[in-house]
Amino acid sequence: MEEEHKKELLAPPRFRYKLIKIATLTLLFLALFSFAGFFGLEATSSSKFCSSCHEMKPQYYTWKASSHSEVDCVNCHIEPGAKNYAKAKGNGIVELYKKQTDIYIAPIKMPNLIPDEACESCHNMKNRDVTPSGDIIIPHNKHKTEGIKCVQCHSGTAHGKVSDRKVTYKSDYGKWNEKLGTSLMSNKKFTSPQMDTCMECHEVRKAPLECKACHETTMVPKNHKTEEFKTGGHGKIQPSELKKCEQCHSYMSSEGSDLFKEDPSYTKFLKNENTDSNNVTVSQYAKTNTFCKDCHGQKPTSHKDASFMINHGGLAKDKNLCFTCHDNRIVSDSPVTKVQCASCHPASHKDSWKETHPVKLADNQKFNKTCLRCHVETTCTKCHKTNSDHKANE
Repeated sequence: MEEEHKKELLAPPRFRYKLIKIATLTLLFLALFSFAGFFGLEATSSSKFCSSCHEMKPQYYTWKASSHSEVDCVNCHIEPGAKNYAKAKGNGIVELYKKQTDIYIAPIKMPNLIPDEACESCHNMKNRDVTPSGDIIIPHNKHKTEGIKCVQCHSGTAHGKVSDRKVTYKSDYGKWNEKLGTSLMSNKKFTSPQMDTCMECHEVRKAPLECKACHETTMVPKNHKTEEFKTGGHGKIQPSELKKCEQCHSYMSSEGSDLFKEDPSYTKFLKNENTDSNNVTVSQYAKTNTFCKDCHGQKPTSHKDASFMINHGGLAKDKNLCFTCHDNRIVSDSPVTKVQCASCHPASHKDSWKETHPVKLADNQKFNKTCLRCHVETTCTKCHKTNSDHKANE
């Protein structure tokens, strides 16, 4: 009985092998500090040492391509002081155990935010000149007074938010190299503070939302001020320019849009696709942004004529002009106009509708009262009118 009890306490061979391996590595790890002393600590504190772990390659290659590539990992990820330094080295043994037993969680995320003290060890916000692009106003002192942490705005500075971008799973490690790291860090959307972040925070904290709160100018481009641009020139904007328009006009629309939602840049990179591709047209954009509604929601002069409904077929030869506001659908979710071609012209009114009509019709058949034996009058008379003799007058 005693021997059987001992066997139960013994770990399976595979697990015993892992324990022996971990114990051996741990002893080697401790021996490194014992014999190498200061030089061992210095070696294991280098950024290159961090990259020796397979799962740290995404963080290493993005850091290497960042503006902080001259700053070692420990300068940001270990708080100042001998106590914190010793604690970090102790945690290293725990991480080694997780690696060897394959129980670490990916994507890797920081348990705590980088403290302001780590940033301010290099950036003295009292006398440092901030150099934002364009005419942006960034009063760092006001943000600090309100308790805004550095990483709330600058969370992608060193690693481009790769953990949030879902590219640091175990299956992805083999794809990582300097080229991929540089590619991911080239997208400023993930490395620099974005207006979305500012606006969301301002809304929650009831801070000013006016343009002048963050910009020195009115931000209206020069070409927007011309009469030609207002009356039709803006409709000639190239699709490639629409993303630039969206940077401002997205905040002027009361409804969100998925027009610019596309595959992430890293997916396009792996598929060898152009990361700047955009298939959104100007008319599509105008029909989704409520800012456009003030003008596009009003009927053009030609539409106000009493005979427009009868004669609009001749005016609609250039369908692209009509589709600036309308779609060829029955139901519209556009905030600009709910009227669509198919609202009055259902699918049965295609060019071949007479051939599929259940009752044989004459080649020159026009609308008359006999149609109303089957069809609803209010539906038909939206477009079709009859004279006193009940003959079609289209």
